[in-house]
Amino acid sequence: MLQFIFSDLSAAHTAFAIGIALLAGFVKGATGFALPMIMVSGLASVLPPETAIAAMIVPTILSNLWQSLRGGGISQALELSGRFKIYIATLLVFIVLSAQLVAALPQNVLLLSLGLPIIAMALLLLRGRTIYIDPSKRGGYDFGVAAVSGIIGGLSGIWGPLTITYLTAINTPKKEQIRLTGVIFGMGAVTLALAHLGSGVLNAQSLRLSVFMVVPVLAGQTLGNVVQDRLDQQRFRRVTLFVLVVAGLNLVRRGLM
Repeated sequence: MLQFIFSDLSAAHTAFAIGIALLAGFVKGATGFALPMIMVSGLASVLPPETAIAAMIVPTILSNLWQSLRGGGISQALELSGRFKIYIATLLVFIVLSAQLVAALPQNVLLLSLGLPIIAMALLLLRGRTIYIDPSKRGGYDFGVAAVSGIIGGLSGIWGPLTITYLTAINTPKKEQIRLTGVIFGMGAVTLALAHLGSGVLNAQSLRLSVFMVVPVLAGQTLGNVVQDRLDQQRFRRVTLFVLVVAGLNLVRRGLM
């Protein structure tokens, strides 16, 4: 079966690909994000980039569905989504609009413009600095941050780190942040799947690989959830910020390359 799915890979590279999926699922389970970043970056070292992107689509959809419903039901996920409806709606609209301009700006400029501010903000928060946003004015901040995140996301395909940085900065409770990012990232993953069914990136061969990758990803996510449950709010915040620094450095690396 593995030879049928990984027909172009050696046994060592197949084991490596499965290990990357396990790691991505583990980090996803512990922090609630970084699954696509880890899977695409890791798998692209042994697979064509478009195949690496396709491989993470089905696991991303299912892992975010699980994440959004874990610890509560559909009603709780919908209630939380309603409280952040401005952010979610603005993000999705600007992703669609800016995706039409994907050829207008160099990708390295976009990656650097996203990575450097994320590193700076995460390091600032790791030093203990706080950012206070008046709840009565949060609607404006939701719109502004989501618009920037959506523009960059539509152009580069990356909108998760900025979203996580903002939710961390406004001290979103751990369980709410996990559930909310599951909803946001799940919607984005479905949109991405539909787009790549049309582009041909997600085809019969790559879909088999993507479905297979669900197993190691969810296994890793199960282990990561155990870690997440043991983290109090402060430790969860610090782990999240540390992963954001790593994510930002990876974006800068890609931008420079």
